[in-house]
Amino acid sequence: MKIAKIDVIEAVVPFDDGSGTPIHAPGKWTTFDMVLVRLETDTGLVGWGECFAYSCRTAVAAAARDMVAPLVQGRDLPERPETLTLEVQQRLHIFGRYGIAMFAISGFDIALWDLAAQARGVPLHALLGSARESLTAYASLVRYGDASLVDKHCRDAVREGYRYVKLHEVDPEVIRAGRAACGPDIGISVDVNCAWTPEVARERIGVLRDINAQWVEEPVFPPEDIRNQAELNREFPVGAGENACTRHEFARMVEAKAVSFAQPSVIKVGGVSEFMASAQVAQSHGVAVMPHSPYFGPGYFATLHVSSVLPGEPLFEHLYVRPHADIAVGGTPLPHEGRVRVPQGVGLGFSLDLRAVERFRV
Repeated sequence: MKIAKIDVIEAVVPFDDGSGTPIHAPGKWTTFDMVLVRLETDTGLVGWGECFAYSCRTAVAAAARDMVAPLVQGRDLPERPETLTLEVQQRLHIFGRYGIAMFAISGFDIALWDLAAQARGVPLHALLGSARESLTAYASLVRYGDASLVDKHCRDAVREGYRYVKLHEVDPEVIRAGRAACGPDIGISVDVNCAWTPEVARERIGVLRDINAQWVEEPVFPPEDIRNQAELNREFPVGAGENACTRHEFARMVEAKAVSFAQPSVIKVGGVSEFMASAQVAQSHGVAVMPHSPYFGPGYFATLHVSSVLPGEPLFEHLYVRPHADIAVGGTPLPHEGRVRVPQGVGLGFSLDLRAVERFRV
């Protein structure tokens, strides 16, 4: 079975975050930049993947078309997709092991795993291990910087049945407002997105303890500052890894004891292959895996599959916004009462709804 046809599809899908911010407002994140990979075999199977592309769509699409696609076109579908993915990584190492090149590779790897599962007539998770049928989800709020908006959306999430909420706030009073709105029984984490210096992060540990946060995510810039991250992790649980690519970066983090929660992103880290390898590295060091997944395309479906086979109690990150289109045929499995079902159909379980996405294609 060979890869006979490759398509790279670009789209920009707006979303509503409940803040009242107009679409395309300057300085605000209001759209999903998407680069989707479609692989078709000579037997007619179609596999889907997704590359991370937020604010870098044209560069990622160019890398997918010009760098990765020529190395995959016409190749035999391997029994284990990671063999081909690792070959592609090696061929492209001169362009850098992280960022744009790896985002593009990630999308192809996901699509290859989709095809591998379809070829065997099983769900993707069946190739990875023993899977749960559903996962506990948490509501991942965008950064509002406004206590009243945080209060509203935390209360809405709890009312909808979420037992876990993530804030993306940096101001202590806004963070406290989130805890007050959720009440004492809801698990809360705080994602800072590298906004603090190490000194500020240490000062804010008291606030994090006061609200009984489960972890603080990417507390300092740069995210590869493992030394300061390890020092903070000794004082308070740190989650990180959404900006890490390949198992090797995760090995450095966990060996330095810089994280309590490893957070690979399947559309950034190198696809399913590197996600599973990174998870194994983390687990071998006793570090829990909490996947990063603020997206709604094939990467969302892939995250459900890989999360379903993780040990312990992984939480599924559901970005708490409303996209203007559901681009999946049959609909995307969304959380209900704080739980989300894992797709049980053959392969990834995703197929692109061409009618739904058509007006957003670029």
